[in-house]
Amino acid sequence: MSTIPGYTFGSESLAPSPVSLEDLARLEGAVLWTPDDAHALRRAGEILGPQTDRILDVWYGFVGSHDFLIASFAGADGTANPDYLGAVRARFAQWIVDTCSRDHDQQWLDYQHEIALRHTAAKKNLTDGVSSTASEITLRYIIAFIVPLTATIRPFLTGQGADADEVEAMYQAWFKSVTLTAALWAEPYSSSW
Repeated sequence: MSTIPGYTFGSESLAPSPVSLEDLARLEGAVLWTPDDAHALRRAGEILGPQTDRILDVWYGFVGSHDFLIASFAGADGTANPDYLGAVRARFAQWIVDTCSRDHDQQWLDYQHEIALRHTAAKKNLTDGVSSTASEITLRYIIAFIVPLTATIRPFLTGQGADADEVEAMYQAWFKSVTLTAALWAEPYSSSW
């Protein structure tokens, strides 16, 4: 059992993803995913895992500097809920680790669906029992967030004993993986997914 509140990876209570493993394989093809990417991403996880707090400081700084993003964590008074931000931060740190280390199997796919639902009106705020002014995370921000999640990761991959080619391979694998995840998280928002 996880000590991270709301982290339910592998739980039998998760609904199966409506995205099939065949759909996932096609999506991986669309982002040019290869076995080399899987290897590079696992190596990236060895480097990024111990740095999740520093990474999240950068990402939370970005979110906090945009009132339209921080609104997803704010109550009726417009102030961000620190308990909510903290709970999400713990799961976000685990997401970094999971992104790098989990196989793209049915269990992983089911959890991506759960995360996706937690961004929509279907489950937003329920996991942490909070009320925020935003009833969902707007899909455009999930897609747009690919850029800061990717652009800010390279410095965390460098200076850890990897040569330039290995850093580039890890960076590209991260970029493909974040794009793949965002595509999966878009599923509940669209009937034409």
